[in-house]
Amino acid sequence: MMQKTIRVGIVGAGMMGRTHTEALRRIPGITVAALADSNAALAQSTCEELAIPAWYGSYQEMLKHEELDAVHVCTPNFAHFEVCKAAMESGAHVYCEKPLGNTAQETARLCGLAQAHQVLAAVNFNYRHNAVIQDMRERLAAGDWGRTFLIHGQYIQDWMMYDADYNWRCVPDLGGPSRTIADIGSHWFDTVQFITGQKIVRVFASLMTVLPQRKKYAAQAATFQKQTGDAFQLVDIATEDAAFIMVQLADGVMGNLVLSQVSGGYKNGFSVSIDGSRYSMSWHQEAPDRLMIGDRERGTICIQAAPDTLRGQGARYASLPAGHVSGWNDALCNAIRSFYDELRGNANDRFARFSDGDYIVRIVDACLASSRSGTWEDVK
Repeated sequence: MMQKTIRVGIVGAGMMGRTHTEALRRIPGITVAALADSNAALAQSTCEELAIPAWYGSYQEMLKHEELDAVHVCTPNFAHFEVCKAAMESGAHVYCEKPLGNTAQETARLCGLAQAHQVLAAVNFNYRHNAVIQDMRERLAAGDWGRTFLIHGQYIQDWMMYDADYNWRCVPDLGGPSRTIADIGSHWFDTVQFITGQKIVRVFASLMTVLPQRKKYAAQAATFQKQTGDAFQLVDIATEDAAFIMVQLADGVMGNLVLSQVSGGYKNGFSVSIDGSRYSMSWHQEAPDRLMIGDRERGTICIQAAPDTLRGQGARYASLPAGHVSGWNDALCNAIRSFYDELRGNANDRFARFSDGDYIVRIVDACLASSRSGTWEDVK
């Protein structure tokens, strides 16, 4: 149990490092003490802008000079393993961005290290902490739900639509063997498992690479930024732009999923629908405070998230009255708050642990294997 002010270090000064910093500052009793990034100038400017007391040009230096209770790992995928390993070996608790690692071998080792060093270790699957997703979980566990028939959904974006859209995620040695499935499909997998309380045990996947070559610029734009100019070289792309995936849960329920990062006009089009014997329910991330209930007799009913409209533990994730929209940043804050609640001795079964992150990587591996074999593959 930790009652003192918790000192946190951030590794990574990009978009996620900044959003983690902002979320942490919404939680009482936590101070962001330091930030590290391999780009020392970026680390310094970010700390000056966000008023973080200390900056470092490497996470090793930060761990050496700072007494930190927890470390948030907000780096590109390829660095997750080494940073998490070093942080745990220093005695710090760890909150890591997804995916936990690029391979199941890495994630299994990290699970073992967390146990060996007796630290609390979490992966940031923040969508499960949206108030509506919490309510969907409560509804499936309630007696009036009945039987689940099927699950369907999508996660589609357009930020990799042009051949000039290129970054480290396109390089398997940096982003891992999967791009679209690992980057956004992983969120859908985790959210469905969280709502249903069931593991995905089998998958059938077909992957598409619609742009076999992309333009790699000498100076690359930041994530979600457009790239222009003539100073580029064409590089071959080995990772997928889109995927069609069928899944089977442990209880036999079937589902399907469409993934794309090349669909024009879709910015963060994550949705999940669950159809049951009494009614159906669906959630769309871009309307994050609305639960759509499908009833055969009454049609579609919209429930706006609020403390008096949601069920069970889900109600505490909606802190504002209906119409005061709780969105992406709020879900991230809820996720991080859950982690620190347990660190302070309040048991919490809502956040994703390293074991959850490890299993998601294994689902991604099964999808890649299925695309190669053309058959259903078990998650191993």
